[in-house]
Amino acid sequence: MAEKHELHLTKLYYSIGEVGEMFKVNTSLLRFWEKEFQFDIAKKNLKGNRLYSVKEIRKIEQIYQLVKIEGYTLEGAKAQLNKGKKSLTFNTAPCNDELIDRLERVKKKLISLKTL
Repeated sequence: MAEKHELHLTKLYYSIGEVGEMFKVNTSLLRFWEKEFQFDIAKKNLKGNRLYSVKEIRKIEQIYQLVKIEGYTLEGAKAQLNKGKKSLTFNTAPCNDELIDRLERVKKKLISLKTL
C-alpha cells in the first residue's frame, strides 16, 4: 500500500531547503523537477533563492506521490498530471491558492504604481 505524505503548511512561502526537508529529497531534485515539469518559482528572496508558495508545494506533492510513492517514470507522471485523471492519495487540505494568486497580482500592481 502506498504511504500517505501529509503536509501541514503554515506559511505563505518556504525555502528550497525547507521543501526538500518536507519530502526528504535533495534540493537538486527539486530544481530538476522544476525544469522537467516546467513550472516557475514565482518568488525569490533578495539573494535570489527560490521561495515556494503553497500552490507550488502542492504541485511538488503531486509529483512526489506519482514518482516516489507510486513508481511512475517522469514521462508517466507528466502524462498523469496533464490528463488530470489520476486520483492522488495525499492530503488535500483546503488551501487558498486562488486567493494567494490574486493577492500576489494586486501586490505586483501596487508596487508598479508606487514606482511611477
